[in-house]
Amino acid sequence: MDIGTVLVTGGAGFIGTALASKLAGRADRWVVLDSLHPQVHKDSLPPSNLHDRAELVVGDVTDGAVWDSLLSDIRPEVVIHLAAETGTAQSLDEASRHSRVNVVGTTEMIDAFGRAGHLPAHVLLSSSRAVYGEGDWKRADGSTFQPGQRSHAQLEASQWDFEDSTPVPSSAKSTVPAPTSVYGATKLAQENILSAWGGSRGVDITKLRLQNVYGPGQSLINSYTGIVSLFSQWARDGLSIPLYEDGLIGRDFVYIEDVADAFVAAILAGPDARRPTLDIGTGVAHTIADMAIAIANYYGAPAPVVNGKYRDGDVRAASCDISLTLDLLDWSPQWSLDRGAAALQKWIAAELTRA
Repeated sequence: MDIGTVLVTGGAGFIGTALASKLAGRADRWVVLDSLHPQVHKDSLPPSNLHDRAELVVGDVTDGAVWDSLLSDIRPEVVIHLAAETGTAQSLDEASRHSRVNVVGTTEMIDAFGRAGHLPAHVLLSSSRAVYGEGDWKRADGSTFQPGQRSHAQLEASQWDFEDSTPVPSSAKSTVPAPTSVYGATKLAQENILSAWGGSRGVDITKLRLQNVYGPGQSLINSYTGIVSLFSQWARDGLSIPLYEDGLIGRDFVYIEDVADAFVAAILAGPDARRPTLDIGTGVAHTIADMAIAIANYYGAPAPVVNGKYRDGDVRAASCDISLTLDLLDWSPQWSLDRGAAALQKWIAAELTRA
């Protein structure tokens, strides 16, 4: 199936390069707009594994002139909007930066389409599980509630969980978004902006709420890139992986190949599956300790150690119900945590050897 001209914002990053390897050969043109920010790209250089058919345009999504120049040359049928600042903790101290890129970058994009007199048929947004915040929790009597954000005082007292309750997997069908980080709030703003614009202009908008993505291609220089690559570096150096809180923070770790395949399935889906909000994960909740132990065992490193530290704004539990996604897309996750963690370690070893 020919997918026409595709524009990928942030397309030189982790997910963008994985997507290009799967789809660039099926597009008339595969155009990448990326700022090559040094926090992600060492020396602001493009990744060596970016598909050779990718046409890289170095520019900032918040710059209207960049957009005008780009859209004078291309008329994309499909837009994959990946460009974003992603550090959850970092967003608390750099809220303006996150808001400029995530929110203003999105509005600059849709304004530019208006000036160019062109509308894409389909826009896919890389959203985040962060829009849910803590999501829903269930009491012993079966009733559900949204506990809101854990306070600094609660965390300081090592009260990690909400009393007499357990977390419920989030679902786009039923969980009301309530972000507890600036990052999550900006991702929800992206969703709302694109939904309002797409609904008014007749553009199909697909929002993919990604759980914790990991795997080959992750930036190894970005301290905000995620815990899996940090765990890997510590264990590789023979260090014991430190575990925040009690080590039982819940996450749905989803491998990059599964995420890229979900985007492919969403692009190739029929019209009925083009306007939903979909959860992308494994549908299985693991603890931070589970991932740390898998990585430590791979290297024969010392056992992970709970240190009781915490980060303000972190959610206690994040996982998802993928039943709607399975119903609408020709997709299902294929990678287990152990298999994915091992594949990541092999890639890191090859990268360090090459460097």
